[in-house]
Amino acid sequence: MIDMLVRLYDLPDSAALYAGVTAKGVILRRARAFEKHTVTAFVKSHFSEKWVSEVEVAMSRQPIACFIATQEQQIIGFACYDTTQRGFFGPTGVSENARGLGVGKALLFKSLEALSDIGYAYAIIGGVGPKEFYAKNCGAIEIPGSDPGTYADLLP
Repeated sequence: MIDMLVRLYDLPDSAALYAGVTAKGVILRRARAFEKHTVTAFVKSHFSEKWVSEVEVAMSRQPIACFIATQEQQIIGFACYDTTQRGFFGPTGVSENARGLGVGKALLFKSLEALSDIGYAYAIIGGVGPKEFYAKNCGAIEIPGSDPGTYADLLP
């Protein structure tokens, strides 16, 4: 899967996006160290073991490099940055029953803004699945020759 590049200095205003998900009862925030077991359990049950490893890296950073979306005190989505490589966005995921609420886009923007805040001008979205989503929502463009990129020679 190809990598994509995002210009962080050219992100659109996200205030309306955040207000929209908040109006649906969704709270967006950084995960907390004492929630590591809860966040990793969510990722393991909804996504993959490999993503659990990346979440553990994100949870070891200061500040923690993992945002979560909660609704009624339950995790419904997560997004990490600076895990597989510095300057990378991902992994990220939203539970099936919460898709369509704008949570994925909101978590994407929380992470991209965090990367911008620590000084990056660009972010890389590694091994992209939904290319159209990233192109439409944050202006991401494909990086030629980036498949498989850093994800070559994966262990089982």
